Amino acid sequence: MDYQLTGKRALVTGSSSGLGEAMVKMLAAEGAAVVVHGRDKDRTEAVAESIRAAGGRADVALGDLATDEGADAVAAATLAGGPIDILVNNAGYYRHVSWTNTTPEEWRDAYEVNVISGVQMIRHFVPQMRERGWGRVIQIGGGLGIVPMPGHPQYNATLAARHNLALSLARELAGTGVTSNVVAPGAILVDSVKDLLMGIGPARGWGNTWEEIEPAATAELIPNDRNRMGYPDEIAFAVLFLTSPLAEYVSGAIIRVDGGLIKNL
Repeated sequence: MDYQLTGKRALVTGSSSGLGEAMVKMLAAEGAAVVVHGRDKDRTEAVAESIRAAGGRADVALGDLATDEGADAVAAATLAGGPIDILVNNAGYYRHVSWTNTTPEEWRDAYEVNVISGVQMIRHFVPQMRERGWGRVIQIGGGLGIVPMPGHPQYNATLAARHNLALSLARELAGTGVTSNVVAPGAILVDSVKDLLMGIGPARGWGNTWEEIEPAATAELIPNDRNRMGYPDEIAFAVLFLTSPLAEYVSGAIIRVDGGLIKNL
C-alpha cells in the first residue's frame, strides 16, 4: 500500500532508540525523508546511517529538548535540510516514583521534558505547515493519561497534558490542512521495559526466563485483551497511518494501541 509520503519530510523526536527509532525507520521505508533526533551523537548517527544503508533519506538533529537552547538547536538543524511536513512529538521520560517520594522538582522536570519540549517543536514547525496548507502533528501519549495509576503521578499527568494540547491544537488548526492527533500506546516491549521486568520478575514469582516472565507480568501489571505486551512497530504503524495524506479526515483523535488495556470509551 502506498501511504503517499514520498516528498514529505518528518521529524520524530527521541528517535535514537525505542519507539521513536521504530517510527522513524518505518516512515523512511515508506518514502519520507526523516530527521533522527537524540541527545547521544553516536546512537543518533547510527540510526540515521541504518536508514541510509536501507536506501532511505535521513538527517540528524542533536539536542536536549528540555532546554530552550537545545530546542532551538534541534529546530535549526532540522530546518537546515528543508521544511518539516510531519512532526511526531515522541521524546519523553519517566521515573518510578510515588506520591510519597516525588517532589515539585520532579514534576517540573517531567513537564519540561514531556510537555514543554513538544510545545517548543510545535511553535517552531507548525506555523510553516499552516503557511503551506498541509501538515501532520502527532503526540505520543498513553493510556495512563486517560486512566492513571497510583504510581508515577507526574508521568500520568504529563500524558494527560499531551492529549489535551493535541486536541486544543486540532481545534486551532481547523480548516488549515494541518491535523493534530494522539497515538496512545499501552505497555510496549522496548529494551528498557524488558530489562526492568527481567530484573524484578524472579523476586515476584513470575519465573526466570522471558517466556515465563512476559505472560505473568502482563497478567499482573497490564492485563489486556491480547494477553501480551505491544511491540514498537505496532505503534509505528499507527503513526504511519496518521502521517499519511490518506488520514486527512482524522484530526483531534486519540488512537489507542494498547491491546484493549483501557476499557473506557
